[in-house]
Amino acid sequence: MKLVLAAVSVLMLATTLLAEPSYPPSLPGNQDRVVVESGALLEATAPIKEDVAIAETPPRVTFLYYPGQTYPGNPWSVWGDGLAVGDVYYSAIGDHRAPQGNAFVYRYDSATGELKQIVDVRETINVPDGYYTPGKIHSRIDLGSDGWLYFSTHRGSTRATTKENHFTGGWILRHHAESGRTEVVAHAPLENQTLPTSVLDPDRLIFYAGTADGDHTNKQVQFLAYDVQSREVLYHDDAGPYRAAIFARSTGRVYFHQAGERGKALPLVRFDPSMPGPPTPIDAEVGLRACTIETPDGMVYTIDGDNLWEFNTQTETARHLGGATVGGQNYIATIDVDPHTWRYLYYVAGAHGGSYRDGTPLVQYDLETKRRKVICFLHPALTEETGYTCMGTYGLAVAPGGSKVYITWNGNQGGEERGRLRFNTCGLTIVEIPESERPE
Repeated sequence: MKLVLAAVSVLMLATTLLAEPSYPPSLPGNQDRVVVESGALLEATAPIKEDVAIAETPPRVTFLYYPGQTYPGNPWSVWGDGLAVGDVYYSAIGDHRAPQGNAFVYRYDSATGELKQIVDVRETINVPDGYYTPGKIHSRIDLGSDGWLYFSTHRGSTRATTKENHFTGGWILRHHAESGRTEVVAHAPLENQTLPTSVLDPDRLIFYAGTADGDHTNKQVQFLAYDVQSREVLYHDDAGPYRAAIFARSTGRVYFHQAGERGKALPLVRFDPSMPGPPTPIDAEVGLRACTIETPDGMVYTIDGDNLWEFNTQTETARHLGGATVGGQNYIATIDVDPHTWRYLYYVAGAHGGSYRDGTPLVQYDLETKRRKVICFLHPALTEETGYTCMGTYGLAVAPGGSKVYITWNGNQGGEERGRLRFNTCGLTIVEIPESERPE
């Protein structure tokens, strides 16, 4: 085991206990951002596996708080995957409140450094006071060929979606990146269902979703294929994807399975929009908590626990690539492939708040060498400079050029609450990866 038992860990813990959380959160010296670029980012303060490498050159890491966190959330948190387009990173956070919650979409422009709120869900859906409003955007943010960003809403509490709160179902929303206009595509396309899982076919403009029933005792996940052009349900049934679906842009087909034991490969089914109907079982098994987009050679990489798979969309065959984790955390809810070289995968384990126990490592997986490498440990190096602990993420994206990784964090400012470190605030890091750590 590689281990650096540093006194800095103890110092970091003491530092995080000094202040109560504040809203809006602020950085030391009222800075609008903090930049860290030091050897401390390469120091492991927790055990990592013997076959895991650590980068030789530290990246440049920029940290900002998301604006709009002007009151305590329950907690402020990220649950959906972000998107990088050109110089821009789109992401979403929510206050997790219920039954009247709210969620927001943001635009970070790496050319100007501006992080700006562009969507206010409650303002967009415009329901009467006292009605249910969603506290999460749990879906992906995807860009359609029509220039609109598509995403969907989810509840802030399993007990918030009731008739007394006037809940009838979730929303599919869209935002036009150029005009700045936001509008409702559909409300309650499936009755009494929220829409936590999604992927968009950007060419055919079909929004695919897995649902959660408004009745928290009903665990059935429905499958939805929704045509956003004609604004009608293309197909639905009672056997949908739990938290992720593979989309093959080359064929328009979607693949998924329902929930299972973490890390276990399960049989896939295929939905083909050219022949809408019950999904067809195929002879391939993968774990599927998160997955990448399709590569030019027809590969999609999926992850679940400490297991990584490769799925070939042309042959509809799968291959297990081995382990993915670097330390003790194994919950990985977002994984992205470098869209420049198509050689590297990036991810962070400990999505629901445990990342810091491993030092919050950003992992690069080299598909050529099958080697895992830690690009940086954000904890405690970033915590010491900002007072913020990056604890886990559901939203990560790689810039088109492969030089940056954007990560939206569930994190903590203010230290322990009720005897434990809890996430209470969302932050953004931009990790600039040295060229030497991503050879082409």
